[in-house]
Formats: sequence, C-alpha cells, structure tokens
Amino acid sequence: MFQNFDAPARSQPIGGRLVSLRAELGKHGLSGFLVPHSDEYQGEYTPASAERLAWLTGFTGSAGMAIVLAGEAAIFVDGRYTLQVREQIEIADFTPEHLIETPPHAWIRPRLKQGDRIGYDPRLLTLAELRRFEHAAAGTGAGLVPVDENPIDRIWADRPAPPVGAVSLQGDDLAGESARAKIERLQAVLAEKGADAAVIAQSDSIAWTFNIRGTDVPHNPVALSYAILSRDGPPTLYIDSRKLSNAVRDALADLADIREETAILGDLERLGGSGARVLADPNTTPAALLRALIAAEGTLIEGSDPVTLPKARKNAIELDGSRRAHHRDGVAMTRFLAWLDEEAPTGELDEIAAARRLEAFRAEIGEEDGMPLADISFDTISGAGSDGAIVHYRVNEATNRKIEPGSLYLVDSGAQFRDGTTDITRTIAIGEPTAEMRQRFTLVLKGHIALATARFPAGTNGAQLDTLARIALWQKGLDYDHGTGHGVGAFLSVHEGPARISKTGTFALEPGMILSNEPGYYKTGAYGIRIENLILVHPPEPIEGGERPMLGFETLTLAPIDRKLVEPALLNAAEIAWLDAYHARVREALAPRLTGRALQFLLASTQSVVA
Repeated sequence: MFQNFDAPARSQPIGGRLVSLRAELGKHGLSGFLVPHSDEYQGEYTPASAERLAWLTGFTGSAGMAIVLAGEAAIFVDGRYTLQVREQIEIADFTPEHLIETPPHAWIRPRLKQGDRIGYDPRLLTLAELRRFEHAAAGTGAGLVPVDENPIDRIWADRPAPPVGAVSLQGDDLAGESARAKIERLQAVLAEKGADAAVIAQSDSIAWTFNIRGTDVPHNPVALSYAILSRDGPPTLYIDSRKLSNAVRDALADLADIREETAILGDLERLGGSGARVLADPNTTPAALLRALIAAEGTLIEGSDPVTLPKARKNAIELDGSRRAHHRDGVAMTRFLAWLDEEAPTGELDEIAAARRLEAFRAEIGEEDGMPLADISFDTISGAGSDGAIVHYRVNEATNRKIEPGSLYLVDSGAQFRDGTTDITRTIAIGEPTAEMRQRFTLVLKGHIALATARFPAGTNGAQLDTLARIALWQKGLDYDHGTGHGVGAFLSVHEGPARISKTGTFALEPGMILSNEPGYYKTGAYGIRIENLILVHPPEPIEGGERPMLGFETLTLAPIDRKLVEPALLNAAEIAWLDAYHARVREALAPRLTGRALQFLLASTQSVVA
C-alpha cells in the first residue's frame, strides 16, 4: 500500500509541545516564531522530517501556517481545511483563522510591540512571504530575526531523518525531450532576460529539467534538491549524493556539475560577489538563498521560475502518455465502482476498505499493462456521509466510518504511472438518494459540463472560466470554498502551476496544459459532492460561423458519473447530450478491457440519462 491509515500519533499533548516551543524561544530571546507548512524546497507536499506544522499543532493539511507568540497562538488555513483544522487542533492552544480573509502578516501586525523579536527559519519562508512580514513589522518597533537552527527541530525528539530516496531517469521516450535540449531552451530564456544564471528551488522544476524522478516525498516523484542554471555553462545540481546510483550520477554528470546541497549558499555568495545578474522567483524561492545572493551584492532579477511554463505545456509524447494513463486508470476506476456497487449496499463496507480496494485495482491494471503503479498521486479522500463534506478529508483508523445505505460516498483519488498522473473524483449514491442530493449533484454537474464545453479566446485566464462552474450553484444561493481546477504534471506533482481555474487564477491557459475540472458542494455534517475529470487545453479551432478560432478542452478522464444522482429535469438538451456523449465515449473506450460484473456495470451505468 502507498497509503497508510494510522491515526496521527501524539507522543505528548499538543499543548505540551507549545509550552516546550515557548520555553525554547525564551532561551534565545525570541518573542514569537513563524511556523509555515512549507519545507526547505517550498513544496506543497513535504517529507515526514519537515512536517513541523503538523507536529506542533496536529493539523495535517497541505497548506497553512501557525504563529506562536508569548500569550497567544493562531493557525491559518484556507477554505479547504476550515472543518478539518477544528477537528485536529486543540482550540485552547491555537485559534483557527482563515488564511485568505485574515492573512498571517495582517493578523500579527496589531500584536507587535516595541522590542519584540519574531523568529523565523529563512529556509522555510519565500522571499515574498518574508517581505510581507517585514512590511507588517515596519514602524512597530518589532524585528524579524532569522534563526540558524529551527527551534522546533531542537525540541522534536523523535523527528524522522530527512529522506534519501533513490533518483531514477525519466527516458526521452516518456519525457518527449532530452534534458540537454531543455537546458538549452532555458539558457535561451536567460539570455532574453539578460540574466547570467537562475536559481531553481522547486523540486518538480528540477525533475522536469534534468529528466529525473525521485521518491523523497510521498506521492510526488521528485528528488529534493536545488539547481543553478547558467546562461553560458553547464548547470549545477545540488543534491544529496546518497540519492544517486553510479549510473544515474554518470548520466547527470554529462549534463551538469553535481554538488552537495550545502554548497549552494557559498556558490550564491560567489555569484553575488562576481556581480552576476541572477533570475529567481521570490514567490517560490527560500529567502535564505536569495538573501545570500543579495548580501554579496549580486543583482536579483525577480521573475517567474523559467521552468514553470514549459513544464506546464505538455509535449505530444507526454500527452500520449497521459491519455494511456487515463485509459488505464478508467479501467481500474470502473472495476472499483462495479465492486462498490455490489459491496456498499450491505452497510458493512468502510472508508478504509474502499480506499484499499481502489489502490489494489490500480496496482492490478498497472501489472496488466506492464506499467506498474509507481504510487498514488495523493492520499485517497474516501469520505462517507458527513466525512465527504470535509474537502480534503483523510481517513484514518480513528475516523474510519461505514459507508451506509442512504448516504453519499465521495472518493477523490489518483495514480502515478511513469507515463502520466491521474486525479478523479466521483460521488456515489449508496441506495436511493434524497431529492436534495439529486438537486445539488445536478447543479454541480451543470457547472462541470459548462467548463468542459467552454470555448474561449487565447489569453483567457482561469478566473474568467471559474464562474462557468459556479453559476448554477450561485443562482440557488450555493457555492464551494475551493478552486475549480489545478494544473497536473506529467508523472510529477498532481498540483502544478502556473495556471489554475479559480477566483484567483490570473494566468492565461495555453494549449498542452492539463487541469482539473472539479466543482463541488458540501453540506456540513451531512454529505459532500464533487465531480472531477482532468481536462486538456487543445489548440485554437474554428467555430462554424465564428470569426476567431477558440481554445477548448479535451476531457481525459474516463469513468462513469453516477446517473442515480442526476435529475434530468434540471438539465437542458445540450447538457444531456454532453453527458450521454461522454458516457458513450467511456463505454467505447473501456468495454474491451472489462469482463463479467465490471462490464455489466459499465454498460448499465453509461446508458442515456433519460432512458
């Protein structure tokens, strides 16, 4: 199993950890401390050794921050985690705050006073984040103090060792472009920007650039590392040498200089001392790295990570791989849905058993296709009844519940195959759904279809498209507190920038980008609904009678949508036609790979919605 279901262990009460941290801060003359979720590489998902926020607070979500002051402490989470955080933390110790409505830097400003010294780990904050806190502290008489050693690390007695997972090569037959060609393309970008070098701190950017994959982070096939790209010479890859076999080291040595991670600060200081102009993204690069460059009087050119956009524009080989991965995943998912249809009505099936069986189906299809399941793409969200209303619910032995007749079951899951990354959510009625469930599900489906069928001009961003997925809900006074779509990598991170479909998605969508389409609805204490497919932005195509070619989406995900939850009277003719056509495509694609009960289920569940 790639997922475990152990309940979070607490070697001592969370309050005791908070007391220990405050005592440690006092030893060093600090009035408070900033505790972000991020690690030294600014990734969304972190190894166990970097789960400092979870260790201190009990909160296990993938985004957030805590601020610990002498007399109070707060934890900041976004709309995905407002329910989860209250279940996991001790309210007496940490006050939950909304990360967007009350940003940490805005919360702390009125609490700062003359002489306060607020500590922070400069490896864990980006330069942009640090600047926001510095601006908040300006004029208060308080100061921000970088620490050489994180005080949480000093009191975390059983902290796991940092990972040293083996690095593997992603062949050109899957990557679609050699690492050398990618490096040359990036060097041309540096020349255009007048930069002598660029700092790359995002592990998935490094994986893409060098055509490597790793196992340092659960469900994300990356090797934690840094890189400096040079405009004129070979790049330098900073990575723990224990991760490299002789064969991988030899292959990388043909492309780059390889150094231990600890060497990067000295190299940045030398670059700065030479007067180099260095490109880096202040929103993704640790402050420690860029402050070393600036302190040595180097010139920082602030701009986007130059890898982010070409990585998001999947090439033809990557897209072919993604289509194969989704076809494979659709077979596994349909086998699972058929099994669930038989097992769930008994009322004896629970969330963990369902998640385990789904992973097993994915492993089986990987073996059948000769493309083994490398990992799941995130911990499966297996939520029955009210657990489905927790947007990023992660079941464990303590929270596990039965999937009961008369409830909704939400399962959000994905696979990591070497040829592609998948992510799919299906909401299933266990027994007969209520009229309200059918109505809310159909409103979500209307939004899903509106986005799937959208045509839009070049330059359109995700915020402009986000409204399409919400309008049917808005008209009924409903909404959801998460984005509608995130980018997805090619055997890389399931959450990938720069584009996203959300109220804050300002980056224009381009051909070759893969994103999710996942509107939802959540009734606290009752049930959750989400319908998610992955969609590919296709190149502009003419529209009959139109004046401009328009971009659009190709739906990659192949799996039935629960017709029992659809209220046909709420759909118009075009929406019914889309759903029937989608199901016909699913049936045609998957039927040759299915037999017995799974085939019967597929044929029954992909009939016309008005049949």
